[in-house]
Amino acid sequence: MSSPEVVVIAPTPQRSGGSGTLSLLGNELATQFRRWRTWAMLAALALIPILLGVAIRLVGGSDPGRGPAFLDQITNNGLFVALAALTVAIPLFLPLTISVAAGDAIAGEASHGTLRYLLIAPAGRVRLLLVKYLGAAVFCLAATLTVVAVGTIVGAILFPIGPVTLLSGAQVSVGEGMMRVLVIAAYVAVSMFGLAAIGLFLSTLTTVPIGAMAATAILAVTAQIIGAIPQLDALHPWLFTDRWLDFGDLLRSPIVWDSFTANALLQGGYILVFGAAAIFRFTTKDVLS
Repeated sequence: MSSPEVVVIAPTPQRSGGSGTLSLLGNELATQFRRWRTWAMLAALALIPILLGVAIRLVGGSDPGRGPAFLDQITNNGLFVALAALTVAIPLFLPLTISVAAGDAIAGEASHGTLRYLLIAPAGRVRLLLVKYLGAAVFCLAATLTVVAVGTIVGAILFPIGPVTLLSGAQVSVGEGMMRVLVIAAYVAVSMFGLAAIGLFLSTLTTVPIGAMAATAILAVTAQIIGAIPQLDALHPWLFTDRWLDFGDLLRSPIVWDSFTANALLQGGYILVFGAAAIFRFTTKDVLS
């Protein structure tokens, strides 16, 4: 009589923390940028510099001091299309799209019934939150670069491109002017990181994505309204929107980095506070869907 066959099941190898996080982030970004909604939002942002450039080309430039910042400079130098479009997009359009991306991060998975399956994988709740936030931060960068890239292309097509006259009166070459536009794009992306953290936290509070999206967008608008009321100036330095438009120092010679640093510290504070709140909420809640 033959001896019974023994079957040995080898344990499934676990990925190290770093490689597992990168793999999870790669999957998150692939999923995010395969969605039609993501590309529709980026296309809507791309329309801002297109409409702005075409309108100025057909109607002509505005008088100095009228309209958004940099608008009166577009006819002299097409690079200012990107800067004017950013100024138009910052108060409403960028926050709106980022509210959608961040507010959907956790609530969207819960509403589709996929959140508990993500947590079954050896990812961990904190790591999943980190990956979701990084995905929202990448969208912040992609949204800002979309406005800048399309604005630069439209400006080059419709208007002359030449040396850039800075706010301090000095002129820099086209190459340096484009580099400063990219630095401003980085400034604006950093400005949106705090809003993304708020949206992620609100996304952990509900299983209805539209609720988290709407609440995040409303908070962005409310903070800007508070920032416009002089009687509440004691609150202004604490608002995550307070330094959204303070990138003028990046158009001086030499560049003054104080506003960039202050803005980064402000957004970092919001990331820490609302990131910690999101972790506490998400690690103590029962996930049923």
